[in-house]
Amino acid sequence: MTDTLVMPAVTAEAPEQRRRVRPSGGVDRFYRVVLRLGGGLVLVLMTLVGVFLFQKAGPALKLAGWSFLTTEAWEPESGRFGIAAVLVGTVLIAGVAILIAVPLATGMALYVSEYAPRGLRRILVGLVDLMAAVPSVVYGLWGFAFLQGHVIGLARWLATYLSWIPLLEVTGADPRDPLATETVYTSSTFIAGIVVALMIAPVICSIMREAFTQAPIGEREGAYALGATRWGMIRSVVLPFGRGGMIGGTMLGLGRALGETIAVYLIISPVFVIQPHVLQNGANSVSALIALRYGEAGEVALSALMAAGVALFLMTLVVNFGAAMIVARSRSGAESDS
Repeated sequence: MTDTLVMPAVTAEAPEQRRRVRPSGGVDRFYRVVLRLGGGLVLVLMTLVGVFLFQKAGPALKLAGWSFLTTEAWEPESGRFGIAAVLVGTVLIAGVAILIAVPLATGMALYVSEYAPRGLRRILVGLVDLMAAVPSVVYGLWGFAFLQGHVIGLARWLATYLSWIPLLEVTGADPRDPLATETVYTSSTFIAGIVVALMIAPVICSIMREAFTQAPIGEREGAYALGATRWGMIRSVVLPFGRGGMIGGTMLGLGRALGETIAVYLIISPVFVIQPHVLQNGANSVSALIALRYGEAGEVALSALMAAGVALFLMTLVVNFGAAMIVARSRSGAESDS
């Protein structure tokens, strides 16, 4: 008599889906309520600021119309005013600052997170955070009294050998002439951009460093197991994973660069014409214009300054919303499969 082995029938069942368990404790509910109230309060405050600016800027916008965006002069008393010159100056100063700050912050963040010894890492993190806490007026005074005199040689060299680039051209002086005056290179967009770059680089570096340190250990070890060098691991794992942090830090620094006031105000020589040459004397920005003219502004001039503030407000909103959309599509923050 032989025993018959009966195999149980295998039925295809759908895999059990994981369900997110929500804690039912009172502390967790209170925490969620606080977070929602905080987020809602931010939106309410931003809305109130926008409504206030538009309300105060209404008379000036009605008076100037669309010419407010194309006029280079600033004469509110005569009804001729616009932000074309200061808007271009704001973008140029912020652009110079970003071009200098992003490579500097990226290199510093990679060194601190990937190369520096543990003891040195703590010191460098503290120094970077300390630089971010220095008031902007200190940077402005340092840039005006010290940096400006030491950057003139670099500005002259750039104007001599790279003047074929329109932005680096200097009019009214021959950079190859050793007897030419150096005042043409002072109080320029370039110098203001360097100072602003040193102000925003610590903020960008801190955000990038946090993103780099969160790269998954499993993917790091997998890259090493496949024979990658340290730089190969950084290039294939750390940088792609931290892309969102890099973009977010850059956009946050750009937002601060667009709105920087005191440091730019102390360095530039205000002009109210479009000045596309970044190495040449004369620049302006929206925030510096407001700081320069607010104390002496009458009713119409104050409304015009509020209109300039509206333009800066909308510009920073566009930058931040664009950064949020890019970060949402990036890989940063994704969980590792290993």
